[in-house]
Amino acid sequence: MSLRAKAKTVRILALESSCDESAAAVLDSEQGLLAHELFSQVELHRIYGGVVPELASRDHVRKLLPLVKSALKQAGTDPKSLDGVAYTAGPGLIGALLTGAALARSLAYAWNIPAIAVHHLEGHLLAPLLEDDPPPFPHVALLVSGGHTMLIEVQAIGHYELLGETRDDAAGEAFDKTAKLLGLPYPGGPELARMADAATGGAFIFPRPMLDRPGLEFSFSGLKTAVLHAVRAHEMTTALKSDVAHAVQEAIVETLVVKAMRALEQTGLEALVVSGGVSANRTLRARLAAAVGQRGGRVYYPRIEFCTDNAAMIAVAGLARLSAGQHDTLAIRARAQWPLNSLPPP
Repeated sequence: MSLRAKAKTVRILALESSCDESAAAVLDSEQGLLAHELFSQVELHRIYGGVVPELASRDHVRKLLPLVKSALKQAGTDPKSLDGVAYTAGPGLIGALLTGAALARSLAYAWNIPAIAVHHLEGHLLAPLLEDDPPPFPHVALLVSGGHTMLIEVQAIGHYELLGETRDDAAGEAFDKTAKLLGLPYPGGPELARMADAATGGAFIFPRPMLDRPGLEFSFSGLKTAVLHAVRAHEMTTALKSDVAHAVQEAIVETLVVKAMRALEQTGLEALVVSGGVSANRTLRARLAAAVGQRGGRVYYPRIEFCTDNAAMIAVAGLARLSAGQHDTLAIRARAQWPLNSLPPP
């Protein structure tokens, strides 16, 4: 699907506030992405070693409206030029979701335009449509983030079949929890990947969860436990920490690659979309490109800045659904849990 293949030009403002990023974006079906603004709360939460929901909600209240004003200015757009307002309605931290939902619904009401509640994971799935060379439909999507690890068959926008997901911890959680065990600062995933690059030895080999059985389910809790025992059993020098980081990354990457290849084989599809924060991992990208390339397929990613939470991806999903005639009532929608397969097609 091309964002420009619309009978009528549609321009939309989007807000994202599901966790610890406040973001706003303006997307036009003809001109593409006109503006995107993002404020990360990393420094706010770093002292606590993770996201504090109450602090996240309060900071969204402070940051979202200035980001909206900045995005509109950057896009050269006034409210009269907008056809709708999209916002992340879930899944996520309920307080954080409510701040964005309340603002978006209020703006839409004041400007007399429709509002559309967007599923956060649908935003991640559709983020590669922002690129000049978007993925074809149908394709397999590997969605890997701090809270989700899923393989999904994407037939079209709104037509999603869950092939497999994690039974416990997500891949991103395994990265972050290992980083915390090693004393790395929050957010731990990127820090652990950098430390893995410095590894010189192979002191550790950790389990590849659920690769010894068929299917497309994931489980990373056992890996986390194995890492915990290894860290407690050794005096962690800088070199050993690097080796742990490298071994954890190898275990997670191999697991994701093998499962993704199984999904392509099972569906008979050749295109793989990888999205979510973990999709920025360079080792994962290189291994997937090699594996998928060997079978004549191709891997598609959003650009790095759109791998983590952002409003541009919410704008893509919102624009697709608004263009199809969908919009919400005056109710403010926010759901901490929201199954992806419950979404209607546009």
